[in-house]
Amino acid sequence: MDIGKVVEQSGLPASTLRYYEEKGLIRPVGRKGLRRMYDADVLDRLALIALGRNAGFTLVEIAAMFTPDGPRIDREQLATRADQLDRTIRQLIAMRDGLRHAAKCPAPSHFECHKFQRFLNVALKNRRKRKTRRHI
Repeated sequence: MDIGKVVEQSGLPASTLRYYEEKGLIRPVGRKGLRRMYDADVLDRLALIALGRNAGFTLVEIAAMFTPDGPRIDREQLATRADQLDRTIRQLIAMRDGLRHAAKCPAPSHFECHKFQRFLNVALKNRRKRKTRRHI
């Protein structure tokens, strides 16, 4: 399958395919003239890469999932990522609820609203946690 067909079927630009090739995520099987040629299984690899990226895995983490014997996905790593996503979902739900409350709050000023003040404190606390984790 030539690179044009892979672009068409995957929806990814050729530049992304070349980048993934540079990172060792995909490998052409040869060339036909100047065009890269790939096995049909490249679409499965690209789907796995997309899934990994959507789940928040880095390209380095995804590359480690590909072995000469085929994909090897660490189940513990998946469980850890799922736990991280659960935490993110809880934070996003709290943020959504805070924004909805702020949009409807009857207080003359948001800073006079006790619930809004709690949301501000939580936001500040979460910001400090993220900043501290980056410095560790």
